[in-house]
Amino acid sequence: MSESSTRKSSLLPGVALTLALVPSVFAAQNPDTAPQAATASFKAHVLSRAELDALLKDPQKVLVIDVRRPDEISSIGGLPVYLSIQADDLERELAWIPKGRTIVTLSNHTVRSARAADLLASHGFKVAGAASALSYEQEGGTLTKIAPQPPSATAKP
Repeated sequence: MSESSTRKSSLLPGVALTLALVPSVFAAQNPDTAPQAATASFKAHVLSRAELDALLKDPQKVLVIDVRRPDEISSIGGLPVYLSIQADDLERELAWIPKGRTIVTLSNHTVRSARAADLLASHGFKVAGAASALSYEQEGGTLTKIAPQPPSATAKP
């Protein structure tokens, strides 16, 4: 065996290992972009646009908890009224969430929202399900985008 073929074969295991880690590293950085099959391990019902719209018709009874980062909400859009609690902070913020309303959790692709819905249900909250902002929009729903306000000319630093 030549020296060059020995080098090639010794590099392949490292390449294969690196390639195998890429999807899991990517999912860890943005867990909501993991394949939709990942939601199969959650108990939460994934809401369709029609189901979400029906729940939103009675805003006094429903609470939408958006578990995305603020930059995701501003760039992708969200529902007009929601409580913003990032997924990683949800368990610490349980005391602030009203138990008298039906809860819908929202994320980009339902991975984080399904995880959040399961967490809330395990703590006794009434959860209707998890929703995907992107699926909602693809099914004809309208997302609200809020542009950040430019600094006021009269504001002092």
